[in-house]
Amino acid sequence: MLGSTHGTLTMTSRSARVLACGERAGGGTVHGRADDTAVELDVSGRPLHAPVPDLDRFFRPEAVAVVGASDTEGRANTGITRQLLAWADRVGARVHPVHPSRREVFGLPCAPTVAALPEPVDVAVLLVADPLPVVEQLADTKTRFAVAFASGFAETGEEGAAAQTRLAEAAARSGVRLLGPNTNLNAFERFRDDLDGPAIALITQSGHQGRPLFALQELGIRLSHWAPTGNEADLETADFLSYFATLPEVGVVAAYLEGLKDGRGFLLAADRAARNGVPVVAVKVGRTRAGARTAASHTGKLTGADATVDAAMRQFGVIRVTGLDELQDTATLLARARPPQAEGVAVYAISGGTGAHFADLATAEGLSLPTLPARKQDELHQWIPEYLSVANPVDNGGHPVGDWRGRKIIDAILADPDIGVLICPITGPFPPMSDKLAHDLVAAAEETDKLVCVVWGSPVGTEDAYRHTLLGSSRVVTFRTFGNCVRAVRAYLDHHRFSRAYRSPFDEAPRTPSPSLRKARALLHPGRQLSEHAGKQLLRAYGIRVPREQLCTSAAGAVRAAAQVGYPVVMKASAPQLAHKSEYGLVRLGLTSASQVRDTYRELTEIARAEGIELEGVLVCQLVDPGVEMAVGITQDELFGPTVTVGLGGVLIEVLRDVAVRVPPFGEDQARAMLGELRGAALLHGVRGRPPADTDALVEVVLRVQRMALELAANGSGNGGGLAELDINPLVVLERGQGAVALDALAVCP
Repeated sequence: MLGSTHGTLTMTSRSARVLACGERAGGGTVHGRADDTAVELDVSGRPLHAPVPDLDRFFRPEAVAVVGASDTEGRANTGITRQLLAWADRVGARVHPVHPSRREVFGLPCAPTVAALPEPVDVAVLLVADPLPVVEQLADTKTRFAVAFASGFAETGEEGAAAQTRLAEAAARSGVRLLGPNTNLNAFERFRDDLDGPAIALITQSGHQGRPLFALQELGIRLSHWAPTGNEADLETADFLSYFATLPEVGVVAAYLEGLKDGRGFLLAADRAARNGVPVVAVKVGRTRAGARTAASHTGKLTGADATVDAAMRQFGVIRVTGLDELQDTATLLARARPPQAEGVAVYAISGGTGAHFADLATAEGLSLPTLPARKQDELHQWIPEYLSVANPVDNGGHPVGDWRGRKIIDAILADPDIGVLICPITGPFPPMSDKLAHDLVAAAEETDKLVCVVWGSPVGTEDAYRHTLLGSSRVVTFRTFGNCVRAVRAYLDHHRFSRAYRSPFDEAPRTPSPSLRKARALLHPGRQLSEHAGKQLLRAYGIRVPREQLCTSAAGAVRAAAQVGYPVVMKASAPQLAHKSEYGLVRLGLTSASQVRDTYRELTEIARAEGIELEGVLVCQLVDPGVEMAVGITQDELFGPTVTVGLGGVLIEVLRDVAVRVPPFGEDQARAMLGELRGAALLHGVRGRPPADTDALVEVVLRVQRMALELAANGSGNGGGLAELDINPLVVLERGQGAVALDALAVCP
């Protein structure tokens, strides 16, 4: 694992050895940017740290310009101007309207252009159809931020994308940080200031999709910021995520994402949040082709291959949810709940059926419902009839109404050291019992550090017990559905487990090339697919074990090679661009004599000639003992760059598609987690009397392939360049302690 649970970052000997391939990981390359800020890069030429933009003056400006301001009733700009004036009054900002033909707007003196503003402003809100000329004029005004409200840019197609590029370039020249275009003014909403506790900071690429979370304030849940990023020509999700993760008042960042502008930038921002222990919950659309098309037409950004997006988010602790209701509930729980003292969940119900139903859902979601010890059950039976089960779920048969027993029951459950979460599903109001139950739950929650959740199942939602008692508490987390509750609790436990163990992979990412790189470069040729023989040489350069083999160009040479390799042998035709040799009948297994080798050489060369395949030779290879066939590879993701995959190998990879993916850099812990995600992981542990496979060796191969991905990244800008795809299949994982051997390799150069 990378690091330990305390103190400084360290590496295990295997991680350090594999990461470096014989070379130290540190001593990174530092380059300068246009602003002369030092940027540390990894070996692929990508940044290892993301700057945190100073957005204080965006959200709390001292002076604001409203370009295109209006006070003519019935015009859209008038309503927006009025909103901005009210917001500026709340945050104590001075407002300067800008309009070429008005002397004043809402009684405020109006400047004809931004160049005529009476003072430098922090934020310029551009309510004009074409923001480009205004952005260009801001160059000499010392304006910090501009908000482009207009649409008609990258979301409309190529012409709009070109216009957006020009706008972004103008902002860069002007030194202005630009929000938008195709955004709105959600950042300048009225946020309640009478709520306390950790807040939710909101990022949305569609303003309308943030409305349900903004409305949480009416349920007593605090929101501190809202960043509507729009098309992200300049300021993007990653900028706001990095900033929010540093704010002490932010307890969780909630996001609605249609696409990511820069994969590495997003992961660096998520890494910052993970380092600071700030949970991030996100809806990311684009799971389906239809969703991806819609997202592209809306924001004009890459949606990314969804499996890779999903894995990358999980890798850096981003909690991905499916709906806005789940986003609300999960973010609320994570903002309000203290770290868990235990991972056990207790279900307290007034009906045996409700308890059984909820237990099924919770267990299916991976929550642990430990059986309460006998002494605890005896204690509960002081107040609950003996014929009711109190093992967990706890069935009270009807919460006590007329005395103190109900509170005693709840306190007793919370006192169990194995219980960290108490969930009470109330399927519907049943006064006065449900009223007393809600009151007792709130009172108990106020006196414990453990998480208390309630599911209020009434479809009405106007009951006093719900509207006033439960929602009036900042310690109880109240849900409306069983499903959202169990998923939010699982996310809560997963987040804190992840956060406790998190060690940033960027700290240990290699900065300097390994000696393997020079050998690898000599094998790679632009636009070509390597032969199996050259592909195996590439693997050998990075310390990945391959069979003993020789490339032969004559039958006599093949016979000599077989004697040196050792019978029985495998013979394969080898040529660049020859990907699937078995489909042509160009593979022979288990040859045991010189005559078989001689005849096979002739057969393979004749088949190749008939198929028009120009061979570089025939491989005579060691026959490797059977084991678990796996596949390890490198692919290029349009959003994240090089990715590493592992899955069941042989023909199963195409049939079952049982693969796990990670985005470099990652450590040994993530490599092992990849194996655990596979549906066929049991094969590695030994089934039907077969011994366990050498998973340590498999993990080592994954880490070495990661080093290849970083150093040979086809779209990197550093020392790499030259490998678009790698497929090691099959990689035979032998018995524990005997290693793993790559039997075939397909490598493609861009």
